[in-house]
Amino acid sequence: MRHSQLRAFHHVAQTGGFSRAARAMHLSQPAVSDQVGQLERDHDVLLFHRTGRQVVLTEAGARLYALTQQYFELEDRIAQALSASQAAIKGRLRLVVDAAHHINDVLSRFRAKHPKVTIDVTVGNSAVVLDELRAYRADIGVIGTRADEADFVAIPLGASPIVAFAPIELAGSLPDPLPLAELTRRPFISREQGSKTRALLETEMTKRGLKLSPAVTAQGREAVRDIVAAGAGIGVISGAEFGADKRLQALPLADCELEMRETLICLSRRREVPVIQAFMEVAGRASKAADSRPNAVHDNGATGSARRQSPRQ
Repeated sequence: MRHSQLRAFHHVAQTGGFSRAARAMHLSQPAVSDQVGQLERDHDVLLFHRTGRQVVLTEAGARLYALTQQYFELEDRIAQALSASQAAIKGRLRLVVDAAHHINDVLSRFRAKHPKVTIDVTVGNSAVVLDELRAYRADIGVIGTRADEADFVAIPLGASPIVAFAPIELAGSLPDPLPLAELTRRPFISREQGSKTRALLETEMTKRGLKLSPAVTAQGREAVRDIVAAGAGIGVISGAEFGADKRLQALPLADCELEMRETLICLSRRREVPVIQAFMEVAGRASKAADSRPNAVHDNGATGSARRQSPRQ
């Protein structure tokens, strides 16, 4: 097994094709194919399913790719440690978040300090965020809960109440604040399994002997918003994520204090990757600054009274 063979395999897996890998490595396509083929022959293992121009990792290939991501990441860290010009953080940072607005303040601070870093942001529920980080498909995540898992480093971003919301034409006829039991009497539009908002609501309702039976289950908060706005039912959302939508009216929940606590996380074993470490340091300073403000509700850099207020106000 040679370094060049692993490098060729890694680039094919990363880019999704031999031609793309060859361009990234500044080699010919046959040279990359030969390196990967020799690696497979030497170890009597199939690493890719080859169908025309498309390649898909086999189970053995997926296991190896998980290791080469760590291997070449460590190689990059060694190179940066040996470089005399390591002061400027460069590279690419991949974030997967449950809602992008939770990191707007941190992103602005980070970009001002490290303008040479390219940032990719994708959206997914809390379960997706954890999966993407553990698979090395993302570097930093934001989830709607505390990260109690031992393999993560966590920085709290803030908290906000979970509220119900309804079409503006229906909201005036609903109790304000809205009892949880009302969610069982009207069509409920729910997030997908894996959503922390959904999980918190279901847990609270079960404690009260209530059963949540969604009329519609939709993937993502934007889909839920559009379905509710069309008049199909009622939904719930973090108050910080409700935003401004003239079609909808937020309603505080009457008999509970459900709260969404947003948390920034990265894998513990990757915390010293320079670009990840730099982002977590910026986020940590932003978190401490928010906590030091008097009467602050640590909610993504926003301040205000800690007393809950009706979203109608």
